[in-house]
Amino acid sequence: MIVYDLHCDNGHRFEGWFGSSADYERQSEVGLVDCPECGSTNVGKAPMAPSVPAKSNSAPKQNTGAKEAQLSNAPMPPEVRKAFEALAKAQAKALEKSRWVGDKFAEEARSQHYGEADETPIHGKATKEEAKELAAEGIAVAPILFPIAPPDELN
Repeated sequence: MIVYDLHCDNGHRFEGWFGSSADYERQSEVGLVDCPECGSTNVGKAPMAPSVPAKSNSAPKQNTGAKEAQLSNAPMPPEVRKAFEALAKAQAKALEKSRWVGDKFAEEARSQHYGEADETPIHGKATKEEAKELAAEGIAVAPILFPIAPPDELN
């Protein structure tokens, strides 16, 4: 699996996940790669940092014997594509006025919930355990459905 930072001719930036670089090239050539915000198929790869392999003295990954799931490389049905586009647009709109709080999401959400800070839309990172604890306290949380790049990681 390979993840590319992509951008369209309208300046929107997003991630694309592909089985290989050849899959990206093939899908791009036939117009299957498009911007989730505006639908433009004039999409290119954004500059990315190189992947750094694990240190040679790192412990090897344990083989559990379970097979990894194979992702489909078949074209997405039009109705599924439309649903994903609508979800991506809704998420982008919801995040427009939201403030990135990074790893301090749980702390910020609690502070707002208990009246220690003004309530404003926020988004950030939380562990599964933190999200469960917030929900148990009656604090509204929801996952972000599509990956986003934190502001400090954008080029």
